[in-house]
Amino acid sequence: MAHRIREALEFVIGVLGGTFDPIHFGHLRPALEVYESLGLAEMRFIPSHVPPHRDPPEVASQHRLAMVECAIAGVPGFVADARELSRSGPSFTVDTLDELRREVGAQCPLLLVMGMDAFAGLDSWHQWREIPRLAHIVATHRPGTAPATDSPCMALVEVAHSVAALQSAPSGRVCFQPVTQLDISGTAIREGLRSGRSPRFLLPGSVLHYIAEHRLYQGDAALPE
Repeated sequence: MAHRIREALEFVIGVLGGTFDPIHFGHLRPALEVYESLGLAEMRFIPSHVPPHRDPPEVASQHRLAMVECAIAGVPGFVADARELSRSGPSFTVDTLDELRREVGAQCPLLLVMGMDAFAGLDSWHQWREIPRLAHIVATHRPGTAPATDSPCMALVEVAHSVAALQSAPSGRVCFQPVTQLDISGTAIREGLRSGRSPRFLLPGSVLHYIAEHRLYQGDAALPE
């Protein structure tokens, strides 16, 4: 089914940003489900350089990008995109979408993927009213939970009830997409590593190997394998 959808859509790009400090299955599994369910040609993982809404990442940008590359190596359609790491100043999503829009043209559908909490608070983002002009929004949520239809962003978008609705316009719509949500956080992984606890099965083995090889997130405890 997903293959037939992808043929029909030709080229639709998903965009997933984050600090990825480190990237883990809580990022990867929902991204895969969105990619397959919406028939995307690409899902771009874009590490943030200077996140405007949270504390600075603990490790350098090149490490976070490398961990993304390790995590998605060999996964069809998954792409690491380093564009925010080369920009100075805060990594505003609107700037990234504007760059992508100029690159892919006016007609290519762009889908900005975010969690429901982020969608509910989208009005706190820099130039947030411009975001629906540049991309569709895919707001992910746990199956059986209600979408955040009281988000201020709802006044600027149409609800897309089908994949075809996302295909027929380059931007301006919101899709509420149920996904498997895993209760995994980068904060807990980092704290566990500093305490000598293994994060195995919370993130890909390739990422854990990279963390061990480069001795990231270490405290006084020995780094677990």
